[in-house]
Amino acid sequence: MSMPTTTETSTLPKNFHDAVVRWKDTYLSDFDFLIENWDQHFPNEPQLELCAYREKGMCDRIECGEQVGDPKFLRAGDLDAKRGHQLLGAIRAQASTEFGSIQQHRLTLARAPDEQDQMWVLRMMAEELRHGYQMLHLLLDDDWSSVSELSSADMVEEILSMTTGSHVLGAFNIDFDSFVDNVVFCALIDRVGKYQLAMQKQSAYLPMAESMPQMLREEAFHLATGVVPMRKWVTQAAAGEVYVTLGSLQKAINKWLPRGLEMFGDERGGGTNVRLGLKPQKNREAQELYYKEVAKVVADLNMRYLRARLPDLSLAQAKKTLARIVEGGEVVGGIAPERLLRAPHAHFFRRRGEPAFEMVGVDGEEFTDVDEYSRHLSQHLPESYLASRDFRSFLELLRQVDVGDVAAAEASRQAPSLRRVGGTCPCSKSVRWVVEATAPAVI
Repeated sequence: MSMPTTTETSTLPKNFHDAVVRWKDTYLSDFDFLIENWDQHFPNEPQLELCAYREKGMCDRIECGEQVGDPKFLRAGDLDAKRGHQLLGAIRAQASTEFGSIQQHRLTLARAPDEQDQMWVLRMMAEELRHGYQMLHLLLDDDWSSVSELSSADMVEEILSMTTGSHVLGAFNIDFDSFVDNVVFCALIDRVGKYQLAMQKQSAYLPMAESMPQMLREEAFHLATGVVPMRKWVTQAAAGEVYVTLGSLQKAINKWLPRGLEMFGDERGGGTNVRLGLKPQKNREAQELYYKEVAKVVADLNMRYLRARLPDLSLAQAKKTLARIVEGGEVVGGIAPERLLRAPHAHFFRRRGEPAFEMVGVDGEEFTDVDEYSRHLSQHLPESYLASRDFRSFLELLRQVDVGDVAAAEASRQAPSLRRVGGTCPCSKSVRWVVEATAPAVI
């Protein structure tokens, strides 16, 4: 049954709220500056509050899966073991991504080319903090002891102790190299977030569903934080400015889109979440919709570049001209197909999922030699990223897979793991990340 909605706000118990504030002071030290200058940059938007939102009056009947029409679950203790484990894993992963994103963005925030771009990313980071707070609220507002040996307090400590390299999803374990990463990450990785939040809005666990509307409203701004600067950059590139070239933008897309595709999970999975009423779509279905949406974003950027280069064309003429270049391979007005942006093939540079460690190029071409493929990657990924531990790790695992020393599925599971040792964050007690030769699977 669906009723008129109202929004309720609440805060975490004081000790946990204070822990998040200490985390904020460590990783988001410009938060107070943002709040002090909020009205100057966002005069028509209500000022951000560090709290949890619940939208009451939403559909209280299960909307997908085997129990469609049954009452949604109100408490974790009412969940069966399978549903509880799946849901708890999703909440912890979601919390990890929110805090992990802030740790990535902060490294290159100061490199923004102008104040507006910087303030937009700073606002996005602050809203990610609130999203993480929202997920911690779900952990602390219920009793998860029926599906977890860890207490809610221990789970919160674990999440607040994660740093880049120890987060649940691979996209949040990669350092940013420039402000181009800040922007392209918002356009591509936050777009995955939009899909995940939209699916979780139909969760059979009502508190999860009630948490999603406000997060989705904020996520829309995060996408704009990525797309708006990209539109500006392609227009500037068309005018001959060299701040961000189409080449550097393309390489950043090549770097992040594979990680975004992997965030949906293995293409063959997701059926359990659908059956249990936790999400309305399987992984492959949601992933394919996401990939098509990214292709539309790329087409829009190409159109803006083309119209800036050839301003006398009408919109209809520009559409036909773009098709001639992209689909027909023609050179029009000095614009060749290779000059424009494109979404790399969905199997390009993948380390998880169905195409994990397949040697597939940006255009879908297949390679059989690791050295040749590594040279191909070096031509199509940002130069600064090639010197990263993340890229080196990928190539080392690829070589092991290629000679048969390790299966692709096992290579996909190799990632940093958590161990209780002396903590480095003042908001945690005793957890930091270490790397082991054989790490547990990341799901």
